[in-house]
This record gives sequence, C-alpha cells and structure tokens, in this order.
Amino acid sequence: MHTYLDFEKPIAELEGKIKELRHVSASGEEINIADEIGRLQNKVEKLLQNTYSKLTPWQKTLVARHPERPHTVNYIENLIDDFTPLAGDRLYGEDCAIIGGLGRFEGHSVVVMGHEKGHTTETRVKHNFGMARPEGYRKAQRLMDMAERFNLPIVTFVDTAGAFPGADAEERGQSEAIARSIEKCLQVKVPFTSIIIGEGGSGGAIAIACGNDVFMLEHSVYSVISPEGCASILWRSNDYTESAADALNITAQDLHRLGVIDDVIAEPLGGAHRSHEATFASVRSVLEKSIREQLQHDGGVLKAKRREKFLAMGRLSAA
Repeated sequence: MHTYLDFEKPIAELEGKIKELRHVSASGEEINIADEIGRLQNKVEKLLQNTYSKLTPWQKTLVARHPERPHTVNYIENLIDDFTPLAGDRLYGEDCAIIGGLGRFEGHSVVVMGHEKGHTTETRVKHNFGMARPEGYRKAQRLMDMAERFNLPIVTFVDTAGAFPGADAEERGQSEAIARSIEKCLQVKVPFTSIIIGEGGSGGAIAIACGNDVFMLEHSVYSVISPEGCASILWRSNDYTESAADALNITAQDLHRLGVIDDVIAEPLGGAHRSHEATFASVRSVLEKSIREQLQHDGGVLKAKRREKFLAMGRLSAA
C-alpha cells in the first residue's frame, strides 16, 4: 500500500477509484472501463503537478521524510557496483547510522558513505533512525583518509534529522567528532560530491556534506535545525512548526538561490518515493558529470576551491 501524506488526500481518493476500476476489470465482467481509467489517470497527473508545484516548506519537509523515499542503501544498491562495506572507527566501535565503503561508479573506484534511516522498525532501530554517534563520524573520517590515501573520489548521501543527542554520544565527544569530520571534509585532496537525498539536519548532516559539489533532490530539505525544534525554542510550541519552516529557508530552491548548494536534482512527478528508478537515473547523471569534471583538477586545487566555497558563504561585501 502506498503511503499518502495529509495534503495528498484528493490524490489518494482518485487513485483509490482507479484501483477499484482495475479490480472490476480484472474480475472478468464485460465492462469497458479503459477510457474511464485513462480519464482518471490524467486527473491524477494534473493534480500531482498542481500540488507538487506549490508545496510549502513544511510540506516539502514531509515529502523529504516520506517512509517510501529511497535511502542511502537504495542508492548504493542501484548506483554503486562491487560495493564493499567497511565498519568501525578503530577507536570505539561500529555505528550503523552511517554506512560506507568502497565501490565502483561508472568505472571509477570511489569511497561512498551516507546516513541510513532504515525502512522497517527493525532496521530503523539498527540504524538509529540515521542519527549518528561520534563513532559514526570518526568512521567517516577514516574513510575520507582512505580515499585520500588511494586518490579515490568521495561520494556522500545525506539523510538525517541530526546527530544523536543522547548522553552516551555527548560523553564520547559528539561535538568534537562532528567538528573533526567537517575539518576532514575540507582537507582531503580528492573529488568530493555530496547529495542531500532527504533530510539534512544540523551539524549531523554538514559533517559529511562539505563537498566540492553539493546537490539537493528537489523535495529534500537542509537546515541548521528541524522546523519542530525551531518552533519549540522560539515559540515553545509545536503549533508554529509551519511558520518555522517558512522562516528557515530549508528548501532546495531557497538554498540554491542563496548559494549554499550548487544545483537542484529534479524528482519524478509526485516525489522520489513514486519512482525510485527515475530518481536513480537523475542522480546517476548528475553524479557522473560532477566526478568527471572534478577529476580534471589537481587535488590541491580541489581542496582550495572547496575551502574557499564554504568560507565565502555569508560573506558580506562593502556597499
């Protein structure tokens, strides 16, 4: 069963009618309903187009969190050949909230990593809903060191509400691990491409997202804090979540306009969850172009360009 969001109720009703008509057709009754199904399908497409062209920031947040949206494991399975997972930070232990390893993309050996939220109750618990502890970020640093040692491009998929805020994570140096991970992103002398595929939350996202090229899927979000967190701090009430989302400039379109990301990757009509294959194809095309162009530059140049790019954000020029 497809999961519908609250604002998709009219779409759900139409697709429900289509399903009923197809069931009647499959039952063998002599009723020609092909024309009716086609008419309803056209209405669904027009409604999807109208709805998704006017999404509010909060609605985009809900789409970014959709339970059927493809996750890092899905991108790795469909884009990366011969993937070999690597575990552990060599300091404390393994953190399944960030998965990573070696693989091949379009003939290039790469180091790939990303947050994994999980799709089922069991996998969500295993991956801690994509909220990494310090060992996850130290594993990321280890993989980036490996990429630089063997001169391999780095690809990261970002999808997290934020780093895990538990006491055990704080005791093991959560803030230091995130800061070191950001530092490592800015130091490596290899091509580095980051893609926000769902939710990019706070330092937990930035820790592996400081690439030469940073892209966002069309209906993904990227922010220093979640709308709910912002509302609870500023208004001390979740009643203002939508207002917080409007104020935060969290959408891919806002961030592209502000120069925080480099480009927006189009999603299929109705969101990435409606067509995984089309989404993978779009990401493959953008990622291939990004790596190919970066490979034309020396490692020192890539590092310098990456550092200058992030240092320039928010810089004011004299009037």
